[in-house]
Amino acid sequence: MVEEGHLTRAAERLGIRASSLSQQIIALERELDATLFVRTQAGMTPTAAALALLPHARRMLEEADLGARAVRDTVGRPLRIGVTPGAPAVVLSALYAEAVEIDDLSAARQLELLRRGALDAGLLALPENVDGLRVVIVSERPLGVLVADTHPLARQDSVGWEDLAGLDLLLYERDLAPGYHDALLADCAAAGWRPARVRSGPPRRSLFVAELRYGGEVVALRPEEEAAEGLRRLPLRDAPVVRHALVWDPAHESSERIAALV
Repeated sequence: MVEEGHLTRAAERLGIRASSLSQQIIALERELDATLFVRTQAGMTPTAAALALLPHARRMLEEADLGARAVRDTVGRPLRIGVTPGAPAVVLSALYAEAVEIDDLSAARQLELLRRGALDAGLLALPENVDGLRVVIVSERPLGVLVADTHPLARQDSVGWEDLAGLDLLLYERDLAPGYHDALLADCAAAGWRPARVRSGPPRRSLFVAELRYGGEVVALRPEEEAAEGLRRLPLRDAPVVRHALVWDPAHESSERIAALV
């Protein structure tokens, strides 16, 4: 909650209902006899009590993750691999064929868990801050332009950067993958396109699709994939390439096993 600053976003990150998270916060406040968040229309602001509790809560979560991992290690557990939305389907198929445990996680969350030892490997788009980790490129795909099938560009067979003048770019929030986010905007600028506006798109695919279909003069830049209903992907001339990599701690006890996945 402290990181998200918003009840609904925090609940989505945890995979629970917002009402359930709210009840848990209220119960904790009663147990501690302290107010942890100031609730406003814009979100939830942590109090001094919440900030004092935060480092202790993080240590407890880390110990719980490490304890769970130790238990799983004793019973020959499957490898836990984090993947980002938009990960290449052919790589995902290969991972599933190896019976690994797949978790849908942002690049930022993957890197956090990898460095805590709570995730075995991550599949993410480069560049990101992967210092100290082993990096193996598993996919390189050119970006294309994704538009609503009712958009004027949808009538073309391909588009150039000049065709995007005056349009908005729908892009996920920077905090999810800051390295790739910044690199993509730099590629757009180098090609001569500065979006009229960069819209922060919702991470959920269904909401992202809806934003493209009904958001007006907006496009997204995505690698080749099966377009959702109501959308069309167009090849982009002189397109930048998105690279996905499998990353892990080279000191991991299963490093050779992870390397064998690719």
